[in-house]
Amino acid sequence: MNILHEPIFDIEKIIDHYTKKDGVEIKYVCTSAANTGTIAADIFYRETPHPQFDNHYFGLYRNPYSEEAQIMITNADPIEGLEFGMIGNETIGWVYSQHRHDYRSRGGGAIDGGRAYVRRSSDGSDTNSFKLMTVRDGKFIEMK
Repeated sequence: MNILHEPIFDIEKIIDHYTKKDGVEIKYVCTSAANTGTIAADIFYRETPHPQFDNHYFGLYRNPYSEEAQIMITNADPIEGLEFGMIGNETIGWVYSQHRHDYRSRGGGAIDGGRAYVRRSSDGSDTNSFKLMTVRDGKFIEMK
């Protein structure tokens, strides 16, 4: 599935840093708020839980309340099982809203609401479709 992500940071540098630091493979999952909020984070997954914090997912984001745009890390385990409304198709790719007030459009359709709600619209053309996805074990899967 061709999901079009818009990460905050250089994903390859983050993966390299944490893979070396923690000694386990780290992979990028998505950029999203891990709750109903408006602050998105680049979310990464590790198959084995962190030895100190016991989480499989972690998120990196810029603190919007810091004058220095301080980089923060957070437990992102709540991302697993949340709904991701996606708009698009296999040819043009799929997009998702990263947070509550993040409006995205693709192929004549639009999606909004992040993990708080799913609002979609269409111009009536047949160029886009809608899918409801979730994250399991660091991968997107379609919800049935």
